[in-house]
Parts: sequence; structure tokens; C-alpha cells
Amino acid sequence: MEFEGCNCFRQRLVLSTLSGKRVKIRNIRSKDDNPGMRDFEACFIRLLDKVTNGTRIEINQTGTMLFYQPGLLYGGSVEHECHVQRSIGYYLEALLMLAPFMKTPLRAVLKGVTNDPTDPSVDYLKLTAIPLMKKFGIDGNSLEIKVLKRGMAPGGGGEVLVTCPVRRLMNPIQLTEPGKIKRIRGTAFSVRVSPQMANRIVDSARSILNKFIPDIYIYTDHMKGANSGKSPGFGLTLVAETVNGTFLGAEVVSTPQGQGNPLLPEDLGKNCAKLLLEEIYRGGCVDSTNQSLALLYMTLGQQDVSKTLLGPLSPYTIEFLRHIRDFFQIMFKIEQQTPGEDEQKGGEKILLTGMMTFPYSFMNKCLLNTAFVPRWEAILCFTMHFQIEVKSEPHFPPRSISFLSRSCVSSANARNALVWTDR
Repeated sequence: MEFEGCNCFRQRLVLSTLSGKRVKIRNIRSKDDNPGMRDFEACFIRLLDKVTNGTRIEINQTGTMLFYQPGLLYGGSVEHECHVQRSIGYYLEALLMLAPFMKTPLRAVLKGVTNDPTDPSVDYLKLTAIPLMKKFGIDGNSLEIKVLKRGMAPGGGGEVLVTCPVRRLMNPIQLTEPGKIKRIRGTAFSVRVSPQMANRIVDSARSILNKFIPDIYIYTDHMKGANSGKSPGFGLTLVAETVNGTFLGAEVVSTPQGQGNPLLPEDLGKNCAKLLLEEIYRGGCVDSTNQSLALLYMTLGQQDVSKTLLGPLSPYTIEFLRHIRDFFQIMFKIEQQTPGEDEQKGGEKILLTGMMTFPYSFMNKCLLNTAFVPRWEAILCFTMHFQIEVKSEPHFPPRSISFLSRSCVSSANARNALVWTDR
């Protein structure tokens, strides 16, 4: 598969790793004054190389072209130094997509920036992504995100421990009722500044949220010494929990040292509270940051119908749906959801239904002795209506067979869905 440009860089590599399809990305910032991949993107590729076995990566001299042939998702113990241009959340989002499908349970130590204004922070993913993963059946004591050291941009110095068990087959979900908000929790953190900063953030956030609900508790986290990283800063992460177990979050982080105008703790707390109220207004059973994670788990789940109610789709999620179609030939049924008469009007809701999924347990490559395989290639392209297209290429010599699915088509049409590829 071939793509152009640097947009959705992580999406393409993550889906390539899960589907086993090679990708070639051309013209990566080819017209920029500083062409080619950035350091944080090269760092992300190195992380994928550490958690896989047999991955082949080729980059040209200018860095404007990347060829990526994924290997086996292995997992195990990994230690990685994340580039400080992006926070650990940039790398952690991709790891959470890959971790349940690895051969061995993942135990990763990521070092770098834990909180910055660009990417989801480690605290945010801990409070929102972990409960979502548990709904798909990924559970146990080994599912954890723990902040060992906190590091702010631009210096970094943070350290995060991520552990995740193996779950080859996701449970089908029916998340159609978000429910009403029952409580709000959060974490106000500060490093290399006065501990009073966190208390000022809490007071300003509560001044807005107390008007809507009384059950509010915001923890304060002030790390000192070696655990406080290399740069000063502070921030706030808020999560609203509904009666049906939906988690909607928001966060704001102070401006990095030496960049832009400084932000007062009182303004930061109020801004974060308003962002949480906006996220609640958008609604849905999954917050806007984790929409792509839920859609991926629905795609690789059991062969059953899964439904989830989302708020307005983010641009990132829209691109993710297009890439799921390209890599897995799977599309979702999207319906506009109208609120009931007894419901208060919020943002527009969208009901996504996964009509057919690609069980990842069937997608694992099963290499066979293929001395008997004829010199042609059969490519089975699936659509939502189970239509099949077969293309023959007589000059293509395959050397292995990959089983993509066992029951995607009826036995009358094909006994197995096979793709013969040149490995």
C-alpha cells in the first residue's frame, strides 16, 4: 500500500503492523524547508521495531520516503527513550492499540515528557483509555499505567510504566446509553514550582463545576527532587463518570518554559472545567480522544455486531475510519442519532455499527510449505455485503500463505479466505 505525506503517520504504521500489510509512504514534507521525517517520528519507528520481531524498515537519505514491512508483534519488556518534541502520550496511544494483540504481555518503560499542551497526557489516558479497554475484555491486575517520574516540556525527564495483558479476541460491545454524570474526578499536578499552584488550580476549577454537581474530588500531585523532571510546569486533568460507566475527560497544561505567554493557575483551572463541560455537551459513550481506539477494537473483535454511540467525529477519527477501510476492507454503518423527548439536547450524536469484523486471532500469519502453490495470486476483497473479487496475476511467485479469515465468506463461495503473498 502506498501513501503520500506525513499526515496520519502513526495510524498507517499501527494498522500496517496489525494487518501485516507493507506500506510505502512518499513525499514526507518534500516541499518543506526542512524535508523528511522529524526526530519524534523516527523515534516512533524505533519503538515499533522494539515491540515487533522481523520488521523491515527502509528510509531514503533525505527522509522523504519510508518503506515499512511489519513483523510479528512480540511484546515483552521494553525500555524506550521518547523524543522530547512530543510527549509520551504520542507513543502511548499507539502502544495501547497494539498491546492486547502481542504474543507476550507488554511491560514498557517510556521516558520523556509526560505532559505537554499538544498530545494527550499520561494521566488523561490512564483515566479514560483504561476503563474503555476493560469494556472490551482487557482486564486484570497487569493492565496499568503508572507515572514513576513526571517530566514537563521542553526538558522532559519523566518516566512511565505501562503493562498490558494479551487479549487476542475482543468482546463485542453495545455502548448506546451514555447515562447521566454522577461524579467528577481529576488530578492537579505541579513540578518545580510552588505546591500552592495545584491548590489554586483546584479552587478555580471547583468554582465552575460546583454549580452542576456536588460529587467532585480533585487530587493534588506535587513531585519533588529527581521525580520532578527537568522543567517547571503545572496542569489539570478532569474526568466525568456517568452512571453507565462512561468516562469523558478534558485537560489543560501550562505553557512550556520559554514558549508563548505564561498561563495563571486560576485561568488554567477555569479553562479545563469549561473544556470538560464542552466534552459532556458533545456526549457519546466514548470521549473524542479515544474514538479511534474504540473503533479499532470493534474492528478486530469477535464476529458479532458491535455498536457504540459517539459525539461529533473528530478529524483524526474520520481519517482513521478511512484507513480502516483501506487496510481491513471494513466499513461501519453510521446513523444520525436523535435524542429522546425526555433527554436534554446536547451535541449531535452518531451511532456506529460494526457489521462485520476481522478477528485478529485469525489474522495471525500462518506460514506453510508452499511448494505446491501455483504461480498466481488470489486477492479476496471483502465488502460489507460479502462481495468477492478475485484477481489473477500469473507472474507473481508466492512463497507463503497468510490466513486472513476463516468465516468471512459462506462455505458455498469459498472454504477459506486466503491471500497468497510474496514473503
